[in-house]
Amino acid sequence: MKTSASLLIAVVLATSSCQLAAPSTNAPLINNVAVSFQDPDKFTDVSDSFSGSYSESYLDLLSEHLKKTASSRLATGQKLSVTFTDIDLAGDIPPGRADSVRFIQSIYIPRMQLNFELKDAQGAILKKGERRLFDLNFQSKLISPMERNQPLSYDKEMLADWVKQEFPLKN
Repeated sequence: MKTSASLLIAVVLATSSCQLAAPSTNAPLINNVAVSFQDPDKFTDVSDSFSGSYSESYLDLLSEHLKKTASSRLATGQKLSVTFTDIDLAGDIPPGRADSVRFIQSIYIPRMQLNFELKDAQGAILKKGERRLFDLNFQSKLISPMERNQPLSYDKEMLADWVKQEFPLKN
């Protein structure tokens, strides 16, 4: 019995040490898009709970998605910087919910306010501006079921639509 317990402990320790190893990242480094968040604690709604404080993981998801989406649309040498000044995520977390489930309803549309600046390889500003993004029809877009079940799918889709419109691919 003592041997079985020792063996079980050894297996648990071995598998847990495997999980602690740093994950290998095959994703390319994206250095032509910079994303920042100005006063995220004052954002309308970027929370993963009813507590009201902002979610660092949600900000990271939005940042990585924007970098991935915009990077491929920039010409060689161009750099894009985006600063979010407000975010109101699709859906809402009703008061009194202990499970932090975000309910998606048509009255809780995704909205974002951002400033951006696109520079060429020499640092000259090619395009800049302030944008207020919102999507009144976010629930009627065709998003694959796999993507729809991912966190912030409607918000990421709205960002991707903005990138495609703002930075069209050149033929």
